[in-house]
Amino acid sequence: MNGWYESDGARLSFRDTGSGQPVVFLHPTPLDRDYWRPLIENLAGVRAIVPDFRGHGQSELGFNLPVGAFERAPDAPVLTMTQLASDILALLDHLQLPAAVFAGCSIGGYVLLELWRRAPDRMQGLVFVCSKPQPDAEANLAKRAANIAQVRAGGLGSLFDGMAQSLIGATARDRHPEIVAELRARMTLTPEAAVAVQAGLATRPDSLPTVATIDVPVLAIAGGEDPAITPGEMEAFNAAPGGCEFHLLPDAGHFAAYEQPQKIAALLAEWLRQPEG
Repeated sequence: MNGWYESDGARLSFRDTGSGQPVVFLHPTPLDRDYWRPLIENLAGVRAIVPDFRGHGQSELGFNLPVGAFERAPDAPVLTMTQLASDILALLDHLQLPAAVFAGCSIGGYVLLELWRRAPDRMQGLVFVCSKPQPDAEANLAKRAANIAQVRAGGLGSLFDGMAQSLIGATARDRHPEIVAELRARMTLTPEAAVAVQAGLATRPDSLPTVATIDVPVLAIAGGEDPAITPGEMEAFNAAPGGCEFHLLPDAGHFAAYEQPQKIAALLAEWLRQPEG
């Protein structure tokens, strides 16, 4: 079923299907929850709860976002990981769901780390796909500022065109050329939302200390063709005291779960079958 809930004045959208182990799937930006659809279609025995982050898909961005945290664009609104985590906690409360397994890709993984800091008792396991605990390095910060300037100059479409080409792995583009148009069509953020997301990504905290506190099972899946996040960065999840199962997909890009949904669904299903502890 498709549903709606309210969080901090914004009307937010989600999809709730299937039965079994509850798994909350958090999508990457600038895509929407449809990113997870091919994987979920290949995954049995779970209750898949898939929200659209605020400003993405059918969810509203809301009003009164904080301004000023990103010094390279000091007038930019900031969609913080704190806000996105609050939205997900509001969804759990809306569904009266005390705890679940969580899976996040890219920004979805950054939100998982914030959720762990806020509500570890509600997280039974964490899955990171093409995400990392490190904050933005200097080159990333410069890129965020350039992206904001490009959007404000009217270049939102060209920014998304470039993302659709560069973030999808070369193997997926070669084997399934239609994937570029499919994912480009899911990039529907408004200019204001795109700016707020870039500022939020730039100001997210260093979560390496957080990894050292994760005492539930972790599954980490890296893409060998991911230009945004390296397998080496993702290996930092191996430090999680709850144990980390790490996989490298050599021929996957940043949107790995959409590029190789059957492969990642199989890895996730096997990981979910493992007994706790």
